Amino acid sequence: MNTYVTLYRFTEQGVRNIQDSPKQMEKVRQTFKENGCEIKQFFALMGQYDTMIVAEAPSDEAILRLNLMIDSMGNVSSQTMRAFNEAEYKKMVQELKPMMAKAA
Repeated sequence: MNTYVTLYRFTEQGVRNIQDSPKQMEKVRQTFKENGCEIKQFFALMGQYDTMIVAEAPSDEAILRLNLMIDSMGNVSSQTMRAFNEAEYKKMVQELKPMMAKAA
Protein backbone atom coordinates (compact mmCIF):
# COMPACT_ATOMS: atom_id res chain seq x y z
CA MET A 1 0.00 0.00 0.00
CA ASN A 2 1.13 3.52 -0.78
CA THR A 3 1.02 6.29 1.82
CA TYR A 4 -0.65 9.64 1.12
CA VAL A 5 -0.92 12.87 3.08
CA THR A 6 -3.98 14.98 2.31
CA LEU A 7 -4.37 18.54 3.55
CA TYR A 8 -7.88 19.98 3.73
CA ARG A 9 -9.27 23.50 3.92
CA PHE A 10 -12.85 24.09 4.97
CA THR A 11 -14.97 25.90 2.42
CA GLU A 12 -17.55 28.46 3.50
CA GLN A 13 -20.11 25.63 3.47
CA GLY A 14 -17.77 23.47 5.56
CA VAL A 15 -17.44 26.18 8.19
CA ARG A 16 -21.23 26.56 8.36
CA ASN A 17 -21.52 22.77 8.82
CA ILE A 18 -18.59 22.41 11.24
CA GLN A 19 -20.79 20.74 13.90
CA ASP A 20 -21.36 17.85 11.48
CA SER A 21 -17.67 17.31 10.68
CA PRO A 22 -16.99 14.57 13.29
CA LYS A 23 -19.90 12.51 11.90
CA GLN A 24 -18.74 13.21 8.35
CA MET A 25 -15.23 12.04 9.25
CA GLU A 26 -16.60 8.68 10.40
CA LYS A 27 -18.48 8.32 7.10
CA VAL A 28 -15.31 9.18 5.18
CA ARG A 29 -13.32 6.64 7.20
CA GLN A 30 -15.91 3.95 6.32
CA THR A 31 -15.90 4.93 2.64
CA PHE A 32 -12.12 4.59 2.56
CA LYS A 33 -12.39 1.06 3.99
CA GLU A 34 -15.11 0.09 1.50
CA ASN A 35 -12.75 1.14 -1.31
CA GLY A 36 -9.70 -0.78 -0.11
CA CYS A 37 -8.02 2.20 1.57
CA GLU A 38 -7.41 3.12 5.20
CA ILE A 39 -7.11 6.38 7.11
CA LYS A 40 -4.20 5.86 9.49
CA GLN A 41 -4.23 9.24 11.23
CA PHE A 42 -6.34 12.39 11.39
CA PHE A 43 -5.16 15.78 12.63
CA ALA A 44 -6.84 19.14 13.15
CA LEU A 45 -4.35 21.84 12.19
CA MET A 46 -3.62 25.47 12.93
CA GLY A 47 -2.47 27.62 10.04
CA GLN A 48 -3.02 27.47 6.29
CA TYR A 49 -4.86 24.12 6.39
CA ASP A 50 -7.65 23.01 8.73
CA THR A 51 -7.27 19.22 8.84
CA MET A 52 -4.98 16.51 7.54
CA ILE A 53 -5.17 12.77 7.08
CA VAL A 54 -2.49 10.17 6.53
CA ALA A 55 -3.95 7.32 4.51
CA GLU A 56 -2.90 4.15 2.76
CA ALA A 57 -4.25 3.26 -0.67
CA PRO A 58 -3.34 0.67 -3.29
CA SER A 59 -2.86 3.28 -6.04
CA ASP A 60 -2.84 6.94 -6.97
CA GLU A 61 -6.12 6.37 -8.79
CA ALA A 62 -7.81 4.96 -5.69
CA ILE A 63 -6.88 7.93 -3.50
CA LEU A 64 -7.77 10.38 -6.27
CA ARG A 65 -11.27 8.91 -6.64
CA LEU A 66 -11.86 9.20 -2.89
CA ASN A 67 -10.59 12.77 -2.72
CA LEU A 68 -12.69 13.81 -5.71
CA MET A 69 -15.74 12.35 -3.95
CA ILE A 70 -14.91 14.18 -0.70
CA ASP A 71 -14.22 17.49 -2.46
CA SER A 72 -17.45 17.20 -4.47
CA MET A 73 -19.47 17.29 -1.23
CA GLY A 74 -18.53 20.96 -0.98
CA ASN A 75 -17.27 21.12 2.60
CA VAL A 76 -13.54 21.02 1.87
CA SER A 77 -10.92 21.45 -0.80
CA SER A 78 -7.88 19.22 -0.69
CA GLN A 79 -4.26 18.80 -1.68
CA THR A 80 -2.81 15.28 -1.70
CA MET A 81 0.81 14.23 -1.74
CA ARG A 82 2.35 10.79 -2.08
CA ALA A 83 4.57 10.13 0.95
CA PHE A 84 7.53 7.77 1.03
CA ASN A 85 8.68 6.17 4.28
CA GLU A 86 12.33 6.06 5.32
CA ALA A 87 13.00 2.61 3.81
CA GLU A 88 11.46 3.65 0.47
CA TYR A 89 13.50 6.85 0.49
CA LYS A 90 16.76 5.02 1.23
CA LYS A 91 16.10 2.57 -1.61
CA MET A 92 15.51 5.42 -4.07
CA VAL A 93 18.71 7.18 -3.01
CA GLN A 94 20.70 3.94 -3.36
CA GLU A 95 19.33 3.50 -6.88
CA LEU A 96 20.72 6.92 -7.82
CA LYS A 97 24.35 5.79 -7.73
CA PRO A 98 24.20 3.51 -10.81
CA MET A 99 22.03 6.05 -12.63
CA MET A 100 24.50 8.83 -11.94
CA ALA A 101 27.43 6.65 -13.03
CA LYS A 102 25.75 6.04 -16.38
CA ALA A 103 25.02 9.75 -16.82
CA ALA A 104 28.64 10.79 -16.14
